[in-house]
Amino acid sequence: MVDVRRVKLPGVGVLHTFVTQDGGKVGVITHRSGHSDLITFSDAEDGADAAKVSLRLDEDEAHTLAELLGGTRITESLSKLDAIPGLSIDWFTVDYDDYIAGQKLGNLASKGVVGLTVVAVVRGESANPAPADDFTVFPGDTLVVAGSPEKVSKAFTFYRTGELKPKVTADSPPGG
Repeated sequence: MVDVRRVKLPGVGVLHTFVTQDGGKVGVITHRSGHSDLITFSDAEDGADAAKVSLRLDEDEAHTLAELLGGTRITESLSKLDAIPGLSIDWFTVDYDDYIAGQKLGNLASKGVVGLTVVAVVRGESANPAPADDFTVFPGDTLVVAGSPEKVSKAFTFYRTGELKPKVTADSPPGG
């Protein structure tokens, strides 16, 4: 039987990990927002050449993968125990091509996103809790944000594109 370790990630969700028979390390982060991250990782003893992979899955994709692998929805049930209604705490990892890369964190409330908090910015091995609006964000930083799922999604769109709403094209239906 596989030894599955469960770790609560305060404000994020739950991490389940196990080691495969051939020594591979696999984990699933089940976020409170409903999506999951399927990850493979290495310990420091594995050396710098060990491959690391992260794959973000939405709720339907996670269920499909679980069914393909013959799993159950136990993880979903456990993560619901940790849920706080109306609150989503999620991580946004900044890539080089994201709008926020190299920019000041700024005040999202001044742009119309009220009720969202940047709890911390994780840079390398250290966290910068409650960063000020003039905190400069760099590629590789991870922003930890808290708010309603809709506001978290809106903030992530802004961090990625600089836009608060998706662009509407001539082919878009009215209202969206």
